[in-house]
Amino acid sequence: MATRQAISDVATRLFIERGFDQVTIDEIANAADVGRMTVFNHFPRKEDMFFDREEEARALAFETVRSRPPGSSPIKALGALAHQMIEQPSETLPLFEDTRVFVETAQASETLKARARQMRDHFVQDLAALLRQESTGGDDENTAFLAAALITSAWSTAFLRAHAELSRTGDAHAAKRVFLRVVDLGVVGTLAALEGTAPGGTG
Repeated sequence: MATRQAISDVATRLFIERGFDQVTIDEIANAADVGRMTVFNHFPRKEDMFFDREEEARALAFETVRSRPPGSSPIKALGALAHQMIEQPSETLPLFEDTRVFVETAQASETLKARARQMRDHFVQDLAALLRQESTGGDDENTAFLAAALITSAWSTAFLRAHAELSRTGDAHAAKRVFLRVVDLGVVGTLAALEGTAPGGTG
């Protein structure tokens, strides 16, 4: 695990210093003092070194849905998670403190933007499956998928708009306010679209 983290830390530093597309696997291996195959053993794709917190973020979201009070809305639970992440910052998943350069690096690479879209699509599919599992109202697959897509879009939009604010002003507190406002609006809109369904809170 220490080797994996060391490789990720070195790769992230190089990506931010030089740009993702300008860094090779061999350069990462040399800088981390490991072999090329060791890098691939821990990270099948170069993009995985950049998005190395993906699994932690997914696990947090899914556990939030599973651990919510019985009969409560999973959409509201995911909205509350946004507030929790701002009010009780996590060392592994910080928001808007030291992430501006990370986001700018991702937005400068077509490869990373494509990977981010792929990650989002996979997340929506898996969240939809979880919402169906958690449902007691017999909602169909399309309803669950709509719920997952709407709330994921709200989070994605909130994250990007907050970072736009951060890039413009350098004010992390203002970025956090933008993030929470957009998430909250997304929750309201999602619940309105899902009125009378289990993801909306009736199941």
